[in-house]
Amino acid sequence: MLDHLDELENQSIYIFREAYRKFENLAMLYSIGKDSTTMIHLARKAFFGRIPFPLVHVDTTYKYPEMIAYRDRMAGEWEANLIVGKNEEAIKAGMGPEKGRLVCCEALKTQGLSKVIDEHGYKGLFLGIRRDEEGSRAKERVFSPRDKNFEWAYKDQPPELWDQFNTSFREDTHIRIHPILGWTELNVWEYIQREKIEICPLYFAREGKRFRSLGCMPCTGPIISDADSVEKIIEELKTLRTPERAGRAQDQENAYAMQKLRAKGYM
Repeated sequence: MLDHLDELENQSIYIFREAYRKFENLAMLYSIGKDSTTMIHLARKAFFGRIPFPLVHVDTTYKYPEMIAYRDRMAGEWEANLIVGKNEEAIKAGMGPEKGRLVCCEALKTQGLSKVIDEHGYKGLFLGIRRDEEGSRAKERVFSPRDKNFEWAYKDQPPELWDQFNTSFREDTHIRIHPILGWTELNVWEYIQREKIEICPLYFAREGKRFRSLGCMPCTGPIISDADSVEKIIEELKTLRTPERAGRAQDQENAYAMQKLRAKGYM
């Protein structure tokens, strides 16, 4: 008998295979976090142990060293084709959070990603976002079209009723594909526990603190926690009442900050 994790896994694998059959020149955005790491595990299940498309990491140069070390080690173990993109022009010009967090995110992440897509001609990207993560992501579709500038028309999206996915778009459309959109934070941790997925060590408590969401060093803070194992994190999540991204400074910058970023192509 299937449990809820089996059902989520089956649907995610179906989405991977449907996207791979339908679209050419795909890649997967890899943020190094728990969600995209879980997504890679699902992709390897969908394609019998291999990852048949590149992993793209947009390096802002502000990531924690533990994240980069974990990324490189795991990419090697997965035998993945890891593409690391940067907005070199903005970095050389001194872009950073002191210029404004939203300005920095757009320059180093959105424009950095856009440069990678342009350079490699990717027609679509897999992303490990979830509806319960924050408000603008709750408005997303599993197969989400972007225009030629990668901009998202969140007020004019194709319907996806009863899991009937629309995969027919204009030739010049860029597609964002979200295989774990319907998962919750707790689902992800339960799946990590069941599948014994190795994740970045920053998620586990050290000296009374741990990261619940990973991002750039100047904009991401840890939470107070003694959860130093997957089992303890799952128990902690059952009682936590604070938002998952409460420690991400760019989300708090102004009203609808994340929606404004994502409408312009942010991940």
